[in-house]
Amino acid sequence: MTVTAGASVATAPASLSPSRASDFMQCPLLYRFRVIDRLPEKPSEAATRGTLVHAVLERLFDAPAVERTAPRAKSLIPGQWDRLRETRPEVVELFADDPEGERLARWLGEAERLVERWFSLEDPTRLEPAERELFVEAELESGLKLRGIIDRVDVAPTGEVRIVDYKTGKAPRPEYAEGALFQMKFYALVVWRLKQVVPRRLQLVYLGSGDVLTYDPVLADLERVERKLLALWEAIRLATETGDWRPRPTKLCGWCDHQTHCPEFGGTPPPYPLPVRVVVDGEAAGGSGAGPREAQALPVTVVGGEGSGEGSGGFSGESQPLP
Repeated sequence: MTVTAGASVATAPASLSPSRASDFMQCPLLYRFRVIDRLPEKPSEAATRGTLVHAVLERLFDAPAVERTAPRAKSLIPGQWDRLRETRPEVVELFADDPEGERLARWLGEAERLVERWFSLEDPTRLEPAERELFVEAELESGLKLRGIIDRVDVAPTGEVRIVDYKTGKAPRPEYAEGALFQMKFYALVVWRLKQVVPRRLQLVYLGSGDVLTYDPVLADLERVERKLLALWEAIRLATETGDWRPRPTKLCGWCDHQTHCPEFGGTPPPYPLPVRVVVDGEAAGGSGAGPREAQALPVTVVGGEGSGEGSGGFSGESQPLP
């Protein structure tokens, strides 16, 4: 027997992004805090630096190819930092206790080093991206919308599509490469759903370690990702209806902003803001909040060191419109 509390049963949000999907797989309670409760989170130096570096690399392509040099890119940092402070005033708090500006100077210096390292991995003078910071969204037959923002889309003269994402951290160890590629396969699925084109290459550029991780998907990969996302969405839907969002403790808990609300740290979650479906007889559907089974391991290539942008196929020529 099922008893419904409230006027209606809660429904899960109608869309899913790579970040929110990863949140649920990492910890269902974290997903609830971010999506259902919308608890505030403090900006971090690492994440804010990543936003700054992304903005610099995007804006560099506004310049003619011959002017896309490391000095030109580094010269964009002060202006983009000013713009970031205007659009996101909360980041100013990061350096509120730094009256002399010494910590800010070190932080900006690290951003410069990350930008400069990019030039040892890719040659922007030979790239003409078809899209930058591209918002994509596709709706599956189930009604689930997949959405996200792709850092860069390259289209070769042959029409082959490459999806590129910049990471300011270090490349993962090989045994964790599959998890790192989840976001990229998510984007590839959306592009396939929108354009009926399977991207030729997925590329993660790790500026923190100077590595490039690539993967060449096939249609079967994207179909497998779609099945995984649908299973994940079913788990989210059931957790939303029952209000049963269980924490999943990992080493990442030490960096979580929500420890004061987490039972694992002696905290209490906020009152659940949605009506719930309570299962009286039998097990509560979706009570464990567990995600779907892990996808099969997929072959990937990690290219490290200077010049690792080579061997990337025919994407160095001028771009064509996304087919």
